[in-house]
Amino acid sequence: MRSVILIGPMGAGKTTIGRALAKDLRYRFVDADHELEQRCGVDIAYIFEKEGEAGFRERETELLRELVTTPDIVLATGGGVVTRPENRQLLRSGPYVIYLLASVDQQFKRTRHSTHRPLLRTDDPRRRLNALLSERDPHYRECSDLIVASATRSTRDLVRSLSTHLQRRLAQGAPPQKSA
Repeated sequence: MRSVILIGPMGAGKTTIGRALAKDLRYRFVDADHELEQRCGVDIAYIFEKEGEAGFRERETELLRELVTTPDIVLATGGGVVTRPENRQLLRSGPYVIYLLASVDQQFKRTRHSTHRPLLRTDDPRRRLNALLSERDPHYRECSDLIVASATRSTRDLVRSLSTHLQRRLAQGAPPQKSA
């Protein structure tokens, strides 16, 4: 099976759900931000500080270009991966993409104590989350094969549902198909 990629805003649960889904599917889990940090030897905040968001996004695109064709992985992307047209094209090129949707309130609840999210270093993080979701939601939808509200059920129930959905598609004799 091709790769499964989780997209959505920060705080939607991509890493938590991704780890559990990969385990359930017996796939390798990759967190894009963590992978970039490992390869660069510095954290995301440092990359933002030294190279700006544009430099970070270029590194993110290079990584996505490599991982989008890697079979049998669940990839949790950064929330801004959809901001570049090239990335949206890569996401539409073959992997099965799941948009984990979360409300701004849920995102804020999950990220309010985080110190490693450069885009939330602002006086009003909730306002920033709202602006980011407004800007990015159409792109998430454009790239996704499946949209799932991540805060409506437990991680275990959501992973079980996603795993069943993906395995059912495989049992039909073909990889999951892009939605019409």
